[in-house]
Amino acid sequence: MQLYYAPTSPFSRKVRIIARELGLEGKIAEIMIDPWTDAALREHNPLAKVPTLVLENGMAVFESAVICDHLDEVARANSDETGIIPQEGSERLNALQWQGLSDGMMAATGRLFADSKRPENERSDFVMDRQHAAVQRSIDAIEGGILSLAAGRPDIGTLSVAAALEYVDFRWPDGRFALSDDLRHWMAALADRPSMIATRYHLLPA
Repeated sequence: MQLYYAPTSPFSRKVRIIARELGLEGKIAEIMIDPWTDAALREHNPLAKVPTLVLENGMAVFESAVICDHLDEVARANSDETGIIPQEGSERLNALQWQGLSDGMMAATGRLFADSKRPENERSDFVMDRQHAAVQRSIDAIEGGILSLAAGRPDIGTLSVAAALEYVDFRWPDGRFALSDDLRHWMAALADRPSMIATRYHLLPA
């Protein structure tokens, strides 16, 4: 399998974290690209977005939640592990809800960052305020529900939240979005996992 990714993309990072948590990193060739300029990406994904996973049969799988679901299925089929996505009941719904919140939060963070780089006369205060509110309210929801995030071996929801929170720090190192000490402590407990260390956000090489 081949995974097209960008090191600044939170959705790419989520997939790369999940692949490592499932022990699949050795089966995936990771190809770092600039999705804005790489013509090869559009040959596989009409949206020209990362992450894009190309399977052995040439099929391209895109959208991070779909890729993670596929990787979880692959891992379950090849081992006795329980996977990263709970299979039933409230535990499954809880994990997928946290993933959904995190995905929306990451999208809002990226949009807000991109808009902040536009000339002032090209910005929409309404759109920026809306994205800012989405990020802050997501952080508040995580603060309020942190006890429901999986303990022990983290699941898709827990890891998605971790990737989303670190993305906020990556894009806004000035502290625009304040995170509580409790939330920082929770993040620190996950930050030392090999999957998190190996996939840290960084800018594309110049």
